[in-house]
Amino acid sequence: MSDCIISVEHVFKSVTDSTGTLAILRDIDFRLNEKETVAIVGASGSGKSTLLSIIAGLDVPSQGTVTLAGQDLFALSEDARAALRAQKIGFVFQSFQLLGNLTALENVMLPLELANRRDARKAASEMLARVGLSQRLGHYPKVLSGGEQQRVALARAFVVQPAVLLADEPTGSLDFATGETVMELMLDLNRERGTTLVLVTHDKALAARCQRVITIEAGRVVEPG
Repeated sequence: MSDCIISVEHVFKSVTDSTGTLAILRDIDFRLNEKETVAIVGASGSGKSTLLSIIAGLDVPSQGTVTLAGQDLFALSEDARAALRAQKIGFVFQSFQLLGNLTALENVMLPLELANRRDARKAASEMLARVGLSQRLGHYPKVLSGGEQQRVALARAFVVQPAVLLADEPTGSLDFATGETVMELMLDLNRERGTTLVLVTHDKALAARCQRVITIEAGRVVEPG
């Protein structure tokens, strides 16, 4: 039996403005185990991306707790939360979020350099080779296809060997075949590295590739997976 890596306990999130209070998440409660692949699905506006931000400690819940690798995220200071995130979490976004003034290699080296890793260049080169981009190390994002940019983003996320990979609509900007390739790569890397994969998507076929599917409707979990 794997150990619990993420525990989301009775999480609520609401925002208030001049028009009143909007409840985004209502009493979200589930556990994720090490090495698990989990899809969080729901219609646009159901609260999926907000939940992912809270799991990452980027957004703060109105109520409830999130525990990552045994640490209560919201009992930590913002700096301590950022340090834990850098150590334990990798991110992949729909919009790739690569730095345009850095090459593919430099983009992947960046988190290693921030962690003062002396082998940053070697580790980044090996990771780019693993995602099939050994011929594109010196290329800037603007000359890479969408699929290549997403593979650079995957390499950057996995190079730090995170305990958890959070992916927000990672194939949303890609055509079907390229999206399939990227999904296959994420699942392969999950198996190879033992990383827990949490995938937010509205694509049911993509979600079905994961071991568990958690369905959210109007801010509530309707199927806990």
